[in-house]
Amino acid sequence: MLEIELMQLVETIRSRHAESQTVELKSAANGCPTRLYDTLSSFSNQDDGGTIVFGVDERHDYEVVGVYDVQDLMKHVVEQCNQMHPKVRAVFTTCNIEGRNVVSAEIPALDIADRPCFYEGRGRYRGSYVRVGDADEPMTEYEIYSYEAFRRKYEDELRIVERASIDDLNADQLLRYTLALKDGRPNLARIDQERVLELMSIIKEGHPTLAGVMLFGLYPQAFLPQLSVIATRLPATGKSDSDDTRFVDNARIEGTLTEQLQGAIAFIRRNMRIRTTIDENGTRIDHEEYPVEAIRELVLNALIHRDYSIHTQGMPIQVQMFNDHLVITNPGGLYGRMTVDQLGHMQPDTRNPLIATAMELLGQTENRYSGIPTVRRLLNDAGLPEPEFENQRGEFRVTLRLHNPATQSAAETPRHDGIPSRKKSRQQDILEFCTIPRTRRQIAEHLGISNVAYAMNRYVYPLVTQGLLALGIPEKPASRKQTYRTA
Repeated sequence: MLEIELMQLVETIRSRHAESQTVELKSAANGCPTRLYDTLSSFSNQDDGGTIVFGVDERHDYEVVGVYDVQDLMKHVVEQCNQMHPKVRAVFTTCNIEGRNVVSAEIPALDIADRPCFYEGRGRYRGSYVRVGDADEPMTEYEIYSYEAFRRKYEDELRIVERASIDDLNADQLLRYTLALKDGRPNLARIDQERVLELMSIIKEGHPTLAGVMLFGLYPQAFLPQLSVIATRLPATGKSDSDDTRFVDNARIEGTLTEQLQGAIAFIRRNMRIRTTIDENGTRIDHEEYPVEAIRELVLNALIHRDYSIHTQGMPIQVQMFNDHLVITNPGGLYGRMTVDQLGHMQPDTRNPLIATAMELLGQTENRYSGIPTVRRLLNDAGLPEPEFENQRGEFRVTLRLHNPATQSAAETPRHDGIPSRKKSRQQDILEFCTIPRTRRQIAEHLGISNVAYAMNRYVYPLVTQGLLALGIPEKPASRKQTYRTA
């Protein structure tokens, strides 16, 4: 960070009277804060890292109070950084504001394979933190497990279901799967079915695996009761409405993954409103609220890529339909290094490769990472807003909307004299805001949009395509440290 950028950051903080997801304030007028490990941990554990600003006191109207001693402060911060595991390497910047020294410590994001970063004095399970808004919260056991699972390549889909036997699997579906596997594979074709099922980890140690039960079980919920889909149709527009407790329709959708896919689609189609038009030839045309193929891709993604660990085994996938939007939530956040911004643009790590491959063989998916681009194309063709993806603590959520509530471009508002005037467009606002380089999160926060990926897809990327915004790191467009500046 340059000195001028630190001064601008302090100015922004004071104008907003708030910290943020990536900025933490510490007064440090009378000495170095003694407990920085929670913030050092949380910033290291998020993709954008973060910055600790010393010398601004939020308890006194965000006044610039300065630091007691620049060199001593940096020394003590480094000492605390060295008590973290892995060690944190802060980058310091100093500037002078109103005759007082302000110091920033930029905390870089750790690679996901090295997370969680934790305070050695409290250990991995008590010293790991995550940033939630402007607060540092202790990580849950599941959040810590998620990092462990990726680093050590845990295969939760291959867990043995000891109460089940091969007689609890559908023999016809197993035969269909085996024949599909052997097709075009002469070496595999010479092996008997039982051995093939063992090689493919459908069966292990004489029992079906979790993947085997969910793919081919006669009734999977006899062994895994919560691995299902809970679908509800609510009469209101959101969770803040008073009518949300009254269901218009609700269902628990059980069975194999294929049966759950079919059941979820049937539920959504049953509860979608139909708009009818008559073309110039007098032919009646029915238009469903959401493209069914897009719904299918999203439900399929939830079923294939959800977390099947013991930590989430009691959490079903949820489908919630409101009057103006639809929400699909599945347990487990994005897996591996994939970020929301990269969805549909990069090949992801696969949490459940056996299930993904089997669903491809069974004809349910192409397994070519084309699902998200297909969803975006179908929604665009239907004139609907971009899908909103949210990767939250322990769950992944996608929202489809019938209308775009955030659109403010060229919106008319009444002036005091009663004559309509035009609001400044979001695009114009972004161009003015980005006269200095800004990160993805800074732009989203400026727009007041909590979903960073939605803000980027809806407003920023089109400006980049038009050449109105320039990339700070053009050779690495998907870099987590990418910045945007008005061209």
